[in-house]
Amino acid sequence: MKYFNPANLAIIACPGGEVFANEVIEHLCNKYKHSRKQTEEEIAKRYNITLEQAALHIDLMNRIVVRGTDSQSGIDKYLHKPFKVPVKFTLFSNGEVKSEIEESIRGKDVFIFQDVENRYPVKFASGVVDHLSINDHLMIVMVTVDAVRQAGAERITLVIPTYPYSRQHKAKGREGLTASRIGKIFESLGVNQIITLDIHSRDIMNAFHNMRLENLHASYQIIQTLLQMEDILNDDIVVVSPDTGAVDRNKFYASALKKPLALLYKERDYSKLSKDASSSNISQIRLLGNVQDKTVFMADDMLGTGGTLIKGMKLLKENGARRIICAISLPLFSGDAIAHFDQAYNEGLFYRLIGTNAVFHEDVVKREWYVNVNITRLFAHVISRLHQNQSVSSLLDNVAIINRLVSKTMIPEPQNELPFNGAEGS
Repeated sequence: MKYFNPANLAIIACPGGEVFANEVIEHLCNKYKHSRKQTEEEIAKRYNITLEQAALHIDLMNRIVVRGTDSQSGIDKYLHKPFKVPVKFTLFSNGEVKSEIEESIRGKDVFIFQDVENRYPVKFASGVVDHLSINDHLMIVMVTVDAVRQAGAERITLVIPTYPYSRQHKAKGREGLTASRIGKIFESLGVNQIITLDIHSRDIMNAFHNMRLENLHASYQIIQTLLQMEDILNDDIVVVSPDTGAVDRNKFYASALKKPLALLYKERDYSKLSKDASSSNISQIRLLGNVQDKTVFMADDMLGTGGTLIKGMKLLKENGARRIICAISLPLFSGDAIAHFDQAYNEGLFYRLIGTNAVFHEDVVKREWYVNVNITRLFAHVISRLHQNQSVSSLLDNVAIINRLVSKTMIPEPQNELPFNGAEGS
């Protein structure tokens, strides 16, 4: 019998990651209650005792096994484990931040949550409300990690759905490899592992000495959402890679959906900087494949200003695409990107944009054209398994569960199928 004992599990939510952490905690609580109930029923049946007696036996084992257990605390402490550790975050007038952990975490398995791309105002203990930059969020993480390490945590895991500086993963000139440097800073602070979503480059994962990085994919949740869309099963679908860098990702989707794959080939002028959707640095774009009278599905890992994606939509429409659906794992919507997508939608350039809640948003989720996919359950499953030192390979390489989902929903069409190459590529 498998029993998820979360007594040593502690979760800390930094100001930017509060919403995401709370949803993950809710899933963990439900998982714990379900696991606990099943275990009580199995023990009661096996040893011919009541459920109340079984509950007492579980609590007795918790007291024996878990370090630092208060012998005076009631059984209810274990029935409703809160997980979340209270932390006081203070923002001083000179911009410095401080994290104060308000209960013991010595010997705990601590997971620190932060959404470094959260641009909405966050509130500090002093009552100050402020908009924070990605660098502000990063500094809060570093201060919090140091506080957790000083407080005697046994293991420290960062849960950062959007890995910071991930686009700075290779040097083309006199520039730093900031993506790997950020990870090495975390490693030097004592972080044991990082959980993130769709890291921009696998090269980043190879830059650390001892720290592990668990790179999750939202492909199952995205395909599930896509297959639930109205009339999608009756459409003639073609999967289009928005650029050469996203070929592996879209090859994965094409193979899963058993649909043909096309490609948008783009040439960029790197002397120009894409400040917003109307000033993209794309100098030329070509379509390799046929989209005439077809529904186009495009997937990418990250959406910043959105200029290149909108340019690609225009070309696909010019080549006869009937409707366009996009899926973005990390929908940043930098600058005035939402307004540009509003305009593109009103012009009929696309039908829907599927995005995850890896980045906190209040405005875009209200749009008719935006479909929000919740991935907190996935993170809860991974955290639960890591806490119990169980394998997470089935959650990282989700080919099998996607195949089962698609086979239940769609009737495969005869195609020249593309081979799977394991989990979704970056």
